[in-house]
Formats: sequence, structure tokens, C-alpha cells
Amino acid sequence: MKQELVNNDITVIGGGLAGVCAAIAAARLGQKVALVQNRPVLGGNSSSEVRVWVCGATAHGTNRYARETGIMGELFIENQYRNPEGNPYIWDLVVLEAVKAEANISLYLNTDVHEVQAEGPEHDRMITAVVGWMMASERRITFKSSLYLDCTGDGLIGFLAGAKFALGREARSEYGEEWAPEIADGITLGSTILFYTKDTGIPVNFVPPSFAKDISETTIPLRRVIKSGDSGCHYWWIEWGGEHDTVHDNEMIRDELWSVIYGIWDYIKNSGKFGAENMTLEWVGSLPGKREYRRFTGDYVLNQNDIIAQRGFVDGVAFGGWSIDLHPPQGMYADASGSKHMHADGVYHIPFRSLYSVNVRNMLMAGRDISATHVAFGTTRVMATCAVIGEAAGTGAALASRLGLTPGELQARHLPELRQTLLRQDASIIGLRSSDEADLAREARVSASSARCALGLTQPGEAWPLRSDVAVLFPADPGIHGFELLLDAEQAAEVTAELWDTGRGENYVPHTLRARATAHAAAGRRQWVAFDLQWQPEEPQNAFVIIKANPAVSLHHSLEPHSGVLVFFKDEHPQISKDLEDHSTDQLVVLWKMKGQARRPFCFRLSSPTAAFAPDKAVNGYHRPFGGPQLWMSEPITAGKSEWLQLEWDTEQSIAEIHLTFNDDVNEDLVNLHHHRTPFTVIPELVRDYRVEAQGAGGQWTEIAGGTGNRKRKVIHLLPEPVQAQRIRVFIDATNGSRHAELIEIRAYEEAH
Repeated sequence: MKQELVNNDITVIGGGLAGVCAAIAAARLGQKVALVQNRPVLGGNSSSEVRVWVCGATAHGTNRYARETGIMGELFIENQYRNPEGNPYIWDLVVLEAVKAEANISLYLNTDVHEVQAEGPEHDRMITAVVGWMMASERRITFKSSLYLDCTGDGLIGFLAGAKFALGREARSEYGEEWAPEIADGITLGSTILFYTKDTGIPVNFVPPSFAKDISETTIPLRRVIKSGDSGCHYWWIEWGGEHDTVHDNEMIRDELWSVIYGIWDYIKNSGKFGAENMTLEWVGSLPGKREYRRFTGDYVLNQNDIIAQRGFVDGVAFGGWSIDLHPPQGMYADASGSKHMHADGVYHIPFRSLYSVNVRNMLMAGRDISATHVAFGTTRVMATCAVIGEAAGTGAALASRLGLTPGELQARHLPELRQTLLRQDASIIGLRSSDEADLAREARVSASSARCALGLTQPGEAWPLRSDVAVLFPADPGIHGFELLLDAEQAAEVTAELWDTGRGENYVPHTLRARATAHAAAGRRQWVAFDLQWQPEEPQNAFVIIKANPAVSLHHSLEPHSGVLVFFKDEHPQISKDLEDHSTDQLVVLWKMKGQARRPFCFRLSSPTAAFAPDKAVNGYHRPFGGPQLWMSEPITAGKSEWLQLEWDTEQSIAEIHLTFNDDVNEDLVNLHHHRTPFTVIPELVRDYRVEAQGAGGQWTEIAGGTGNRKRKVIHLLPEPVQAQRIRVFIDATNGSRHAELIEIRAYEEAH
């Protein structure tokens, strides 16, 4: 046996997506990081060992413009390109390569940390070392650092260090949560094992093992959805163990889940009800995917009311958007629906105070063990949200390490620096604008070769009968003075349109009625009908225009999408089994759905010009949609001509680093496995080929950076030598499919960060 000592600035224990993003974030900020994982692969529940879809704030398309950016966003985009089929082993490689790309990370796989050395009284503990055993290598490794991140999911490190934690469900009176039980108890969400199937093309026998459960003797066939073609996460409801201890009873839970999986497959194969003669089991998991265990106590405990109210926090560092998604304690044997969901009107905010321990001074946590109640945990637990929490915690750890502070001291003294650093790294804090004084672009005059100033979609495609209410969302910037729709009318008809605001910049649902207009449509096809809708908001924001149902009328889908424009359909009867998921249509994001038509808005045009795509949007401090698209968009690119955006200063600037953030359409819902596949492997709006040129006082233009074949959202160019320039131009030569050049943000720095 080898005894080893490893010293680093930061030690991250747990290689799920929270730990991966925490380690990468800290490493990119110059800190030496040990990433310790007790499995042979990274990715946690998303890995090929467990194979759970990476869900997040989009909530499978329920929330608009909600996909994560930052490190999790990079993983989504890269996986979309490399792995459109959703192969779990390719996903493993995407995650592993992202870690291996960081020179400041030392990766320790197959290393189980089960010893923690800590000191100090109960209210003021300090971790001095953690000790891991590298399986199959007989290496006992002691990890020392100034800061530790517990990203283990189950919270073993903090528990061994004496960190305060909660386990089970709080009483309703403790935080005033509607969905909490009257009396506190130890119930948690259960664990799941998944399985994959495939059609072999020839008949395949299945002889069940002796321990397979006869599910016909249970409520499962009556209360859950079983289909022969489904596999993987379609069977997320194979869940059990919430009434037990999901850690200490893990082996018992695994055996029960196996008995049900083989019982379900026996039922599918041998009951004669499914036509599954040619189907076979391709893979069955061996590790229960745990949902819940310890939740550490931080300086703030996130609760249900924070989620539903979308409460803002001065120390907000991350966001989520999955519904509060709670499952019955009996899991797959319950008579109740497999899950019940409570949605906010949009995404919600997560404070930094929930990411570090209240009593272990040098411990942060990320993933499913953050400081949240059981009910709030029902949404923060999904993996893309865990990942953005990980990036926030890793960034906080890096700054605290560099400054020689504890996380609590960082919160008290350097909160603006933490939040601005996250923005600079492309992590998303919804609604926060950059105020980076080092960014030279903020002081520049901005111009462009062209800008989209007439908002309209005028190329009609398929007609959509107006049998129920529909809506179009678009920016009101600076206001709306007339609105037209392209429609067909079988007979003369009166058509009514209502203009609503969305209440908040991060929301995409109707909130307050601002105007209503009725227009007369003559009988005929493809006619433009004008509505006298007038609205001048105090500040630019989105308009949600509802077109009321009229069975005599049809609208036309546009042949192309448009950034900042969305389409909605009123859906009072969600197309999902109540036995699986209980969603209430009195929740607006459930009532107004996209129905897979996100890239097919209706043809419309505004009578007044728009400033929503002006050049200065690229330097206004926003780096994702908020109350509008927040990007520069050119007029359509013509053959042989580039579109450009220019920064100009009164005097020459010394520029060493340039940041470009291109539009990766964060409305597009991406996943890592097989939930769905986009029709493209690169987001069409992303810029493909571009050049950056600089002009000094002498008037000479020189190319200083560029890229071809780009498929990334954020690109950072570190110049070999600082450039003296009075003007900088970004030339966009081609996109990955869009007709417009689009740039969300440009930054320029005198010194490399």
C-alpha cells in the first residue's frame, strides 16, 4: 500500500456534474484543484453507469430562454455536436475531456474519500484534510487544501466534518411551505435504476430470474405507463426507498428495484399484451440513482416560497427552473401519481449563502446537498441546476482561496466581485448586468454595418387553424404602435388580439393586460390584417400578444425562426398521463406551451420600428435574454458581403484580450441522452466564420483574431501581444444556418484575465 500526500488550493470531492463544473470553474481562475471521484467515470447520475437525462431550468421546454450557459452550457453544446444520438458512453467522454482540458485539475478516479480530519468546536469547524482510498491501486491518499467542496450528493464529507444538515421533510410551520407535511419526518425521495431495450429483428426469449417480481400482483400496471418501445428515463418512475434510508439501505433498495425491472420486462415480453417478440434487454443499471439524502445548512435555507415567488437575492449566483417535483414516499407502489409538480412563472434564483456551510468555515457544497428545504430541493436537485450551482461554488472557492478568505467572508466583503466574475465566465445570473470596470467595450461607441430595425416575419408556411387561443411574444423596444397578422378567413370574421406584459424580465407568460383591439378580416387567403395595439412601456420589455380563438380563421407559421420571437398555444389539457405527472393548468407556464413549434412562430409585423437589435445591445451588460433578446442582429447577410460590429474610442486603447459571445439560442432545449434530438448538430444562430480587426491611429486595419468552423457560444481570444487600437471590428462572414449575424456580447480588456 502506498501512502501519498496531495496539496492543492482546492479539493473537490464528488465527480458528478456539480463537482465537475466546480473544479473546472476554480481551475480556470488559476487555482490548483484536486477532483476526487469514487467511480471510474465522471458525470454522476448522468454517466453511463446510471444514465439519467440532464434536466435543468428549461424543464423539457416548459420555460423559455432558460437553458444554462457557462460550463454546463458548453457541455450541452459539445454533446449536441458530437453525440446527437445520445450515446451515454460518448457523453462520458465529453465530460471527461472537459476536465482533462484544464491543466490546473488533478483527477483522481476510483478514489473513495471516507475519512475527514477536522478540528474546532461544533459552531466553528475547519477541515484540515480528507483521506481517500484509490481502489485497485492500493493507494491511500491524503488531500490537503485551504478549501473543500462537498459535491458527493449524499453529503458524506460534510457529515464527517461535523457540518450541520437536514435529512427528511421539514414541518410546514418551519418555513411556511404549502407542500411540506404538517409534522416533520424522515421521508426522502427514492432511488431509481434504469434499463435499455432494443429491437433485434428476430424473436428473442426471456426467462425471468427467480427474484423477478410478478408486477401483475401489484398496482404498477394500473398506476404507471408501460410501453414496449420505451426504455431509459421513460421509466424514471421505477423508484423506491423514500421510506427507508437511501444510503444505509442502498443494497436492499437496489435488489427491490432489480426485482421490479425484471418483472416489468417479464410482463412486457411474456404477457402477450405488447408485441415485443423481437425486443431484448440491452442494459440494466447496477447502481441506484439516488435523488435525496443529507442537505447541509448554510447561511440561508432556500425554501418553496423563494422558488414560487422567484425571489431575487443580492447574492444570487445561479438559477433553476425545473418544477418543484415531489414523488410519493411509496414510489412505484403508490396509488398516487408518480410525481406532482408546482411551477413558478419562470426561472428562480439561488443565493451564494446556500452554497457554504454555516458551521464548517472552509467547506462549500454543490449539487443535491445544498442548503434547501425538502420541498425546494424538489427543483434544485436536477443535474443541470446542480451543475450551475457547482460553477458558482467553484468560482466562490477560487476567489476565497486567492484572497485567503472563508466563503462566508467572501460573501460579506467581495460579493460584487464574485457575481461579476461569474458573468465574465459566462455563467448566468438572470437579470444581472455586467458592471466590469476593466471592460473597455463599456466605454466605446458602438456601430454596425446594419441592424434589424423592422420586426416582422413575412415568409408564410403552413396554416394553423385558430381553434384555440394562441400567442406571439416579441420585444416592445421602445414600444408598439400597430400590429399586423397574416391570416386566412373562410368567411368575414372579427378577430381580437390582446397585448399583455410578462410581469418580469425573466418570464414569458401573460401577466397584465395592456391593450386590446378587434379587427375585421374579409373572406380570403394570406391577407395582412392590422390591429390598433398601442403600448409604450416605461422601459423596453417583452409583449405577449394573445390572438383569441376563431374557428373561421387560420394563421400562418413562418418559414424561419427569429431571435426574440416566440409562439405559444393555450393548452388546457396537458398531453401527459396523470398517473405519471400531475401538472395543474392553473400554472401559466403549463397553460401556455410551445408544442414543439419554437422555431415556427406565426407571421406578423410591427408597424413601428424596433431598437431591440441595435448595435449597442452587444455592450449593454446583458449576456442572455431578459426583457428582450439583448443582442445585436444584422439585416440578412448577402452573398460575398460580411456584416460587422465596431467599437470606437476617442483615444487608442491597449487591448490584450477579447471576449465574444455568440447567440446559441438558449431557448433550444438540449439534453445529453435520448430524450429528443434537434434537427441540427450546431445551433443555426451561432456564428461560424468571423474575423476581428483593429485600427490604430495611423488608419491601418489589421486582423488580430478570428475563427472558422466555430460552434461555441463564448470565445476568448488572448492576443500574443497587446494591440494599440482606436477601433475594433468583428466581421461575421458566415453563420451555422441563420440568415442574420448575431452577437450577444463583446468585451475587451487591457490585461489578460
